[in-house]
Amino acid sequence: MNAMPSPVALAEVLARGDVWRGDALASLPDASIPSGHPELDAELPGGGWPRGNLTELLVDRASIGEMSLLLPALARLSAEGGWLALVAPPWLPHAPAWAAAGLALERLVIVQAGKQVAWCFEQLLASGGFAGVLAWPESGIDARALRRLQVAAEGRPVFAGIWRSTAAAAAPSPAPLRVALAAEAGQLSVRILKRRGRPAARPLALSMSRPGRASRAVAGPQLSVIAARSAALAAIA
Repeated sequence: MNAMPSPVALAEVLARGDVWRGDALASLPDASIPSGHPELDAELPGGGWPRGNLTELLVDRASIGEMSLLLPALARLSAEGGWLALVAPPWLPHAPAWAAAGLALERLVIVQAGKQVAWCFEQLLASGGFAGVLAWPESGIDARALRRLQVAAEGRPVFAGIWRSTAAAAAPSPAPLRVALAAEAGQLSVRILKRRGRPAARPLALSMSRPGRASRAVAGPQLSVIAARSAALAAIA
């Protein structure tokens, strides 16, 4: 006769990092990347940007410090030896500024994906070869495509960020983390629209430092020294 399994106390279940309560933030520190902004980390489940889940970044106007918000986390991933990919960025990153922020340009790949942004993004996530992938899809990306991206990222040690317009905020999304960004009084307003756990109480106002700003923008139309790779990588699409 088989022995009955011993009961597990509710407290033990709730103490697990992969179990979260609706009135508290999820806590998976091993699966997060510090953002470089302590006040933001305090509001992000796990204390940083998540790995293994899709993160939506909603913004309407470029060059408000949105990329500077992510550079500390991307630099950390780069310092750990990870490869990074940008899929269909609206402009090419300025190489000196990104290098000044601590990113290894030799492990940064830019993919000009044409009309296949979501497909390229999904393939890069599923490959398991990248520590961070950011994508700028067409405005009409649908819920089914977003679900495929979430599934591709789920459980993998990758930071998967997708940029969308703030107009998408009213539509449901499978992304566990959704963040809206806006310029406000010389700072970057960060409003967490969705996270695992209790709702965020208020937006955060963050000051963005911009490496290399004295000479060029952190991100802009200037040609990157790695941009030549995009032509070869365009074959992925």
